[in-house]
Amino acid sequence: QVQLVESGGGLVQAGGSLRLSCAASGSFFSIFTINTMGWYRQAPGKQRELVATINRGGNTNYGDSVKDRFTISRDNAKNLVSLQMNSLKPEDTAVYYCKVSTFTGNAYWGQGTQVTVSS
Repeated sequence: QVQLVESGGGLVQAGGSLRLSCAASGSFFSIFTINTMGWYRQAPGKQRELVATINRGGNTNYGDSVKDRFTISRDNAKNLVSLQMNSLKPEDTAVYYCKVSTFTGNAYWGQGTQVTVSS
């Protein structure tokens, strides 16, 4: 079992920046088997969508709407994944969820953190 604690959400004006972080904890085996860490978001009335993911080897994948504005990074020693969000737009307003996937086929979600971008 993996527990995820997200932080860093809030209210920001359009054009501003925010940084989200997600810390993973759990049993040694669970943490050891984490492969992909990432962020998804869900706006009211919309489906949850990919924001960005990064695997243990450092390979990244971004949603089209955030490419060139958001940067995902991870610290394997600290079991931490971060999302630097720049040039934020009102359409980035959503609840952002951290997700980790393991080599054993398990997936875990955080509780979500609200990001609101005002115009």
